[in-house]
Amino acid sequence: MAEERGQMPHKLTLEERKKLTVTGVTEVVSFDETAVMLRTDMGTLLVQGRDLQLKTLSLDGGQMAVDGTVTALVYEEPRQNGGWVRRLFG
Repeated sequence: MAEERGQMPHKLTLEERKKLTVTGVTEVVSFDETAVMLRTDMGTLLVQGRDLQLKTLSLDGGQMAVDGTVTALVYEEPRQNGGWVRRLFG
């Protein structure tokens, strides 16, 4: 279904909070040892942790792997256009 829309399948695999693999990655916005911000086909993903190290990155294949201690995985909701009234009443 995702491939029909031209998107890559999006999948997260976390092994013992130490090894994270992500597919469907379109862009790495920022990376340091405590946080990684990614754009995926399902929205912006923030990975927080300690001693994070980028092990694999293939934007052509949409894959990324990180080692370290993962403490949080958070998707950011996209901002809606139209001001606060539109966001309030949808």
